Amino acid sequence: MMQRVVKTIASLCLVLLLAAQVGAANLEDKVVEHTFKNGLKLLMVERHSSPTVSAWIRFKVGSVHERSDERGLAHLLEHMLFKGTRTLGTKDYAAEAPLLEKIEQTAQLMLAEEAKGGKADKAKLAALRAELAKFEKQAEQYVIKDEFFDLYARNGGSGYNAFTGRDGTTYLISLPANKLELWAAIESDRMKHPVLREFYTERSVVMEERRRSYDAEPSAKLWETFVAAAYQAHPYGQPTIGWTSDIRQLSRTKAESFLKRYYAPNNAIMAVVGDIKPAVVIPLVERYFGDIQPGTPVPDVPVQEEPQQGERRVELLGDAEPELVIGFHKTAIGSDDDYVFDLISSILGQGRTSRLHRSLVLEKQFATQVSTFDAPGNRYPNLFVLYASPRAPHTAAEVEQAVLAELERLKKEPVSQQELQQVLNQLEFEEARRMGTNGGLARNLTEYESIAGSWRYMTTYRARVVKITPADIQRVAQQYFTRENRIVGTLVTKKAGGAQK
Repeated sequence: MMQRVVKTIASLCLVLLLAAQVGAANLEDKVVEHTFKNGLKLLMVERHSSPTVSAWIRFKVGSVHERSDERGLAHLLEHMLFKGTRTLGTKDYAAEAPLLEKIEQTAQLMLAEEAKGGKADKAKLAALRAELAKFEKQAEQYVIKDEFFDLYARNGGSGYNAFTGRDGTTYLISLPANKLELWAAIESDRMKHPVLREFYTERSVVMEERRRSYDAEPSAKLWETFVAAAYQAHPYGQPTIGWTSDIRQLSRTKAESFLKRYYAPNNAIMAVVGDIKPAVVIPLVERYFGDIQPGTPVPDVPVQEEPQQGERRVELLGDAEPELVIGFHKTAIGSDDDYVFDLISSILGQGRTSRLHRSLVLEKQFATQVSTFDAPGNRYPNLFVLYASPRAPHTAAEVEQAVLAELERLKKEPVSQQELQQVLNQLEFEEARRMGTNGGLARNLTEYESIAGSWRYMTTYRARVVKITPADIQRVAQQYFTRENRIVGTLVTKKAGGAQK
């Protein structure tokens, strides 16, 4: 019985691997791309297995593109762009608009007074806050909550969401194929006529999110502190949500300026995957999005992080179990060494057969879990990260030494061809799984077009990684896994009378 199960699983894996290889080869023929006069890039793939479609829009602007006085804006705008337009989310925009202006005028006065710090006029500040609350209360009567969500839900839409990272911001939806025009009407209206209503209310929501999910969450706080320690110059070191003081000084005026500059068709990549015909989709998108004016092209980030001159260590005390994070600076996506790091990540920390899982979790039982990944972004030089949760009574220090020993082994011992082939199979298996859904393919198309410069990164990926040799892995391990290039973060459990690692 067990042999039959193993053979069945092996056969399934083989089918998926072949599907991945064939899929990558055929993707070049299946993707139809069209760029409109205003710079909007549209990527389409026909899939007629079900009468549904996934539509993703990625703006090539994220928190890495914020100036020092704009930190947190990209994430806050992700929230705000669900609030509606001049026609959606409001009962009467003509009556609402003057109140929105009064809110902003009052908020600007309040922010200016708050900026004085200890010299602020407390009575004046209290009066301005009360006036702001009054205008916000009056504006509430015109707001229709969650109209975008309700429209999509009533028409069979699902998975309506958005996410913001260092490198970009994405809005996504899956819906019946015959409702694609509804999507075009809603999303083009949001790109043309967004209204940042309830701005200061939502800013307070984000500040509470920051307090609850970061400041009060030891694991998240460790990660945030770790990344900030890793980057002294490059904006990758700043949290996407922004620091508390960053969020507090954001205004609707700043947000509208940022929005107008960057959230425009020339900075957008659209992917429509599913039961479609490109000959129908192109004129549809042209009709709804073609008259939107381009904005300012999102600039490259010229800042380069200087090489570290020694190990950096951060420690955080918290009411939580110990954690360990180790990072090494590395190259960005698309570089020769980045492909090697993909294999190293699989060898060390991806899945139950990885070296670190076998050694630290199963054999030595030093940790309850271990993983590897790239962070905090991909478009610019980033970090190769190893994460572990120590298993009591073992300490973070013990786990750290065990991890470093595995890295030394990678430097000194060539990876066997058998292990290398297993890792290649695993990478292809995961890629087949991700591309198996309309949404997964739409995500890959928009993401790689944005951060790698072309969605064709997917079609050339396998040809690049199969050329990697054990010697390449040793070279990269020796070059990057050094003490002076290392950042270590530990979460130390607070105990009565002291701390325990």
